[in-house]
Amino acid sequence: MNLTQPEVGYRGEISRIDGGAELKKKLMSLGIRKGQPVQVLHQRHKGVVVMSNGSRVALGADVASRIHIQPVAVRVPADLQTVAQSS
Repeated sequence: MNLTQPEVGYRGEISRIDGGAELKKKLMSLGIRKGQPVQVLHQRHKGVVVMSNGSRVALGADVASRIHIQPVAVRVPADLQTVAQSS
């Protein structure tokens, strides 16, 4: 799914960016790159505002449609896994 689709509050990880080197370089300067976790803060007229690396980034509809995301896997720390298994 791309960044124009999820609802406000969705947390995901950037899985792919469609576009040329210039777009990818611009997005990298904003903290948007493959593997980066993001949270959708606002959806407006297909544009989107996301939280990335502690910064809010506003993206227009065309750019947001080129950024694909997937759900973030919840990682349980090893010490909590041990507690859960012994219960």
